[in-house]
Amino acid sequence: MNHWFSVAVQTPAHSSLGGLLTYRSDQPLAPGTLVRAPLGTREVLGVIWAATPGPGTDMAPESVRPLAGALEGLSPLSDGWRQLVDFAAAYYQRAIGEVALAALPPQLRELGAAQLARRLRRTAAPAGDTAADVGAGPENHPDFVALTDEQTMALAEIESKSGPFLLYGSTGSGKTEVYLQAVARVLDADPCAQALVMVPEINLTPQLEARFRARFAGRWGDGAVVSLHSGMTNPQRLRSWLAAHSGAARIVLGTRMAVFASMPGLKLIVVDEEHDPSYKQQEGARYSARDLAVYRGRLEAARVVLGSATPSLESWHRSQPPPSAGDPAPALPLPPPAGAGRYQRLTMAGRIGAGAFAQVRRVDMNHQPAKTVFSPPLLDAIRTRIARGEQAMVFLNRRGYAPVLHCADCGWKSECPHCSAFRVFHKIDRTLRCHHCGFTERVPRACPACGNLDIAPLGRGTERLEEHLAELLEGTTRPDGSPVRLLRIDADTTRLKGALAQQLAQVHSGDVDVLVGTQMIAKGHDFRRITLVAAVNPDGALFSADFRAPERLFSLLMQAAGRAGRDAAYVAAGASEPEMWIQTFHPAHPLFVALKAHDYPAFAARALHERAQAAMPPFSFQALVRAEARTQQAAQDFLNAVRDAAVATDDCELAAWAPRVTLYGAVPMSVQRVANVERAQMLVESESRTALQRFLAAWQPALRDIRSRGAHKGLIRWAIDVDPLTI
Repeated sequence: MNHWFSVAVQTPAHSSLGGLLTYRSDQPLAPGTLVRAPLGTREVLGVIWAATPGPGTDMAPESVRPLAGALEGLSPLSDGWRQLVDFAAAYYQRAIGEVALAALPPQLRELGAAQLARRLRRTAAPAGDTAADVGAGPENHPDFVALTDEQTMALAEIESKSGPFLLYGSTGSGKTEVYLQAVARVLDADPCAQALVMVPEINLTPQLEARFRARFAGRWGDGAVVSLHSGMTNPQRLRSWLAAHSGAARIVLGTRMAVFASMPGLKLIVVDEEHDPSYKQQEGARYSARDLAVYRGRLEAARVVLGSATPSLESWHRSQPPPSAGDPAPALPLPPPAGAGRYQRLTMAGRIGAGAFAQVRRVDMNHQPAKTVFSPPLLDAIRTRIARGEQAMVFLNRRGYAPVLHCADCGWKSECPHCSAFRVFHKIDRTLRCHHCGFTERVPRACPACGNLDIAPLGRGTERLEEHLAELLEGTTRPDGSPVRLLRIDADTTRLKGALAQQLAQVHSGDVDVLVGTQMIAKGHDFRRITLVAAVNPDGALFSADFRAPERLFSLLMQAAGRAGRDAAYVAAGASEPEMWIQTFHPAHPLFVALKAHDYPAFAARALHERAQAAMPPFSFQALVRAEARTQQAAQDFLNAVRDAAVATDDCELAAWAPRVTLYGAVPMSVQRVANVERAQMLVESESRTALQRFLAAWQPALRDIRSRGAHKGLIRWAIDVDPLTI
């Protein structure tokens, strides 16, 4: 007897096979079962999405291919997991199979039955004996930490209400302890419960995992805490995924990919640093893990906690309670939030241990000599910290020695031959390296255009900043008389496995006096001896064409300021008061004024007011259609053709929603060419999320049809990015 199934398999993006495919089997299979299915000449991994009554009227039963078999020993993926994938595929305009298969460990596609059985046996052992802990409050455990009043109130709200919650806590206010306690209470209350804790970047995962293991491994066993991120090997990812899927892992820590982890007992989701743009996937299905976490919490009746010292403006706006009668009118009135009060805002304004916030000092660079990199007051402050045995941190969000190498005689610059960008000069290995396509060459001895031997770096990166600071600090000594020690941490110095952990250990042990780096060091790390943080050149984002650039800059500076003075006992024992130094040509800019007062609500109010006036998100909804082609003209021609098709359509559904959507003309992307591929984009905007979604769904067939006609032969690929973070 034949059984018919709709199966999700990985198919080429935007192909005619983008939907679910029909297969048959002589065995009944439950929805969510992982199977091996023939596709062309290959055998691929698939997921049973639903049973169907038959093959459909447009195909003969004998033409339907049989499944090769199911992956035995694995329980089916849950209904909630499949609903999450359904939603993500529909909302972000991708195929179900593409989203579903990307969420599964790659090694599942390769293992035979015997290999899979061996791995399942390894994860079958229970994570630990929890019988003694079930029902016991966290205060009864030896790892109990006394909470502040603000932490206690936040936990009480999380326990008593359904959420979602926006935990707005200043840097050093103890948000991580709230996460730990919330996880403990949820898992103590239910022996089958699981918790998902997400961080924005891979380099923050090891220290968080160490903290969770120290807190919970003794309670539930070493296997109770697992990680999921793209930096793991395929066997490691499979092991963690199987542990989460079986319920053996009680706590899953991960980056954005972990939002799709199969967790049958999921009861709590924590998204730390929820404002971070790293939660938005930039390749393939361009999903927002933060937004999907909120949706998954609603699907599976799990509490969701979004935490940040500088929440995204979207989350901040959604967490505003609806105005009550008698409330004073706000200084900057805003339109009513869509879904007012959808998030419950929890505030933790104070620092643990009564620690002081860093005093923000603005240095007006208009009053400094031309080409000054470190102003004399900042340099004196750094020397003072070194002499007292304290640490300072200097960050510049640009790696390499200099962004450009140039010839003053003929104007030659180190442009990348394959990209519309400059190759960055890296002095440490004497190379010119493109950070977009990876093309690398040795630095020429003379100008390639005119032969001039005097070619020089233009601008500064962290490598040059470190070198210059070392020159300025020459002769400065530590309290023991030894020379000053500088350390640079960026993507170049942390390439090797274990390099970042080793460098952070040097900072924590006090072997480093001045830490220089990119935004990699400015957020998430708990440096106990740093009392001074300096941003040497933050002005670029103030006048960027990207309307989100000021928001990102304010978040970065607030996070960086939070690295100073984190240990209240250290400061109280005689260390310098924490300071944040900002060198700027615009010291009176409202962003820096709000930063000096550590007043995120004031910054958010002004930024949201400006967004409302310009009808920018969160007061409108956007999508980008991006095209890549051999020529810029071909890319723009395709986008303009699909735009014209939307305007002059005879499709009833598309015509119904097109009037509520604004389609702008095609333009080159900010980095127009990457790896000899030209890139263009077109903005689609609407005041209604529903209208935008319905329009995009009805428009997709037109895009596929125009692509398939072959009229745009230079086109390589196209993609839709819903809720883009960069335009």
